[in-house]
Amino acid sequence: MGRRLKLSRQNLRLIAPVGAAAGLAAAFNTPIAAVLFVIEEVIGSWSAGVLGAVVLAAVSSVVVERWFLGAEPLFRAPGYRLESPGELAAYAILGVVAGLASMVFVKSIQLLRPWLKALPRWTQYLLPAIAGVLIGLIGRQYPQVMGAGYEYIDQALHDQYTWEVLGILAGLKILATVLSFSSGTPGGLFAPTLFIGAMVGGAVGGVERLLYPHFTGPLGAYALVGMGALFAGILRAPMTSVFLVLEISGNYAIILPVIISNALAYLISRSLQPTPIFDLLSRQDGLDLPSHEQDRERAVLRVEDAMRAPAPQVALRLEALPPPEVVESLPGEFFLVQDGSGYWGGMSKAKLLELASDQASDADARPQELPHLHPDHSLDVAMRRIGEWPLLPVVHRADGNKLVGVVSLADILETYRKRGPALHELAEPAD
Repeated sequence: MGRRLKLSRQNLRLIAPVGAAAGLAAAFNTPIAAVLFVIEEVIGSWSAGVLGAVVLAAVSSVVVERWFLGAEPLFRAPGYRLESPGELAAYAILGVVAGLASMVFVKSIQLLRPWLKALPRWTQYLLPAIAGVLIGLIGRQYPQVMGAGYEYIDQALHDQYTWEVLGILAGLKILATVLSFSSGTPGGLFAPTLFIGAMVGGAVGGVERLLYPHFTGPLGAYALVGMGALFAGILRAPMTSVFLVLEISGNYAIILPVIISNALAYLISRSLQPTPIFDLLSRQDGLDLPSHEQDRERAVLRVEDAMRAPAPQVALRLEALPPPEVVESLPGEFFLVQDGSGYWGGMSKAKLLELASDQASDADARPQELPHLHPDHSLDVAMRRIGEWPLLPVVHRADGNKLVGVVSLADILETYRKRGPALHELAEPAD
């Protein structure tokens, strides 16, 4: 649509997240989760201009979807009530298991997919068929693994499987999805993630209920929380996963277990598998796309990291200018000067000499207006403001007349050189 309408390149970049939000919101009947996912994974930052379009797309798509299919949530979640705070430990264990399962899933794709792609070219025509045969054999014994599996997720939510069957279904779904992705015929990622999460959560809940019968939470609650935990671990969108579970279930009471499990699953998956799955797949295909997760985790360099203390020979006051011979001996050609009002400006050495010799006019006696920085400004702000100025003053936020440091372009570049990302962080292997 954007190309047909001949939109600008900048607006074309905005069409993708708008479409992603609309599609995800309609597919799962989850407008809030769709908006959060686009912010977390597609855009990577909060932008007021984009947010309005994304929200409008998500809401309008859900309105149309509900017009045809109704406003019921995707799954009929069981009732839940936290009887004892000790039960949160059970959901913490589920988060750990979900994080490990997420790591196994992503690591399997990371290892198998490049190995199959490295085979002779003619084998690429056979791999989808071979994967189809293997998945078909799995489906003959366990048909629940085939397709999106929403019906079977609903059954798991209502305690219709034993924990042994749930564990088997989770393992086979991981195997089938890995075979699909690695053979070149991916069948989606969101639905398999929810299926695996429901089965893992139900299996863990069944084992915990067997060992600790006093836990009163229904098995379906563990399946529901497992869906969010696997979503957070595999897709690495922890905020989206929380609201996804709330929206598809319509049950706000389960938010505490969801947050605990999702946070643990995300942290474990991130520590054991540093590269997110979307970055992994794109790099395996030879595409160097920006990683929003890595950008979020990278430390922000600030002005306080680059500034230096204002030396007396750099920061001067008009009412206490040194004699001309002292000004002549000062190093540098540009100085920060504070006028009578307390404002810090800039002045060249030639103007200072005229002022010290009482040869400057009233107009020349005023320092040039300079952009000011604060210590907590990012170095990106400093780079934008410094322009052609040799120095910029860094002033206190609570007292604009208080000079706490000075910064130059050389200081900024040296800080980036010392503390910026190393080359090995920018060029990660594709496998």
